[in-house]
Order: sequence, then structure tokens, then C-alpha cells
Amino acid sequence: MQMRILGTNNGSEMFNPKISIMKVDVHAVNFTVDRKLVDFIQERMDKLEKYYDRVVSADVFLKVERTSDKENKVVEIKINVPGDDFLVKKQCKTFEEAIELSAESLERLLVKRKEKIRTHI
Repeated sequence: MQMRILGTNNGSEMFNPKISIMKVDVHAVNFTVDRKLVDFIQERMDKLEKYYDRVVSADVFLKVERTSDKENKVVEIKINVPGDDFLVKKQCKTFEEAIELSAESLERLLVKRKEKIRTHI
């Protein structure tokens, strides 16, 4: 899996040399994401490939909403599979929790997609 980090405030990009089919782009909106969080995202996205191996790419958007609410971390994950796009959005207290919940939702969607394709073959 190739991981690319895109920040809106510094314009820097980093590439992970690990090679795979799925490309993952991490977009941090108005803040700089730390390496620990990027590694967590990459590990979690790698696990999605065991549920459906035809995922082409994933875009992960990290946002902090300006509210007094404790659950102000928003994660949107958009994955592209041949013929479809899946979008999951979660809002939690931490980015890790939101990523985990989003990935679990995507796992269920990918399993349904795989079963749907099997029944049509």
C-alpha cells in the first residue's frame, strides 16, 4: 500500500516505500498530522485488503471542527473499488477512534460488495 500525506497548511508530501495495489492519501485539513497517526491509518487501511482485495485507492480526510463539543475530530474515508465508491464519515473524541469505527463500517460494506459480486457470477 502506498501512503501519501497531504496537509493543507504546509504542502509537504511524504511517500512510504511499501508497495501494494491500493493507494492511500491522507489529507489533514488545517493542521499537520503526526507520524504515529499516519502509521495507525496505514495499518488499518492495510487490513481492509483482506476483506476485498480489489480496492484501488483510499482518501482519508482528517478534520477538527471548531466546537465546544468533546467529539470534534472528524474522519472521512472514501475508498474506490471498480464500479463504486464508498464514503464513511465518523465523528469522535479521538482520530484513532474515528478511524477504527470508519474502518469497521468499510469492512462491512466491502464484505457486502464481495458477496454481491459472487452471487452475480
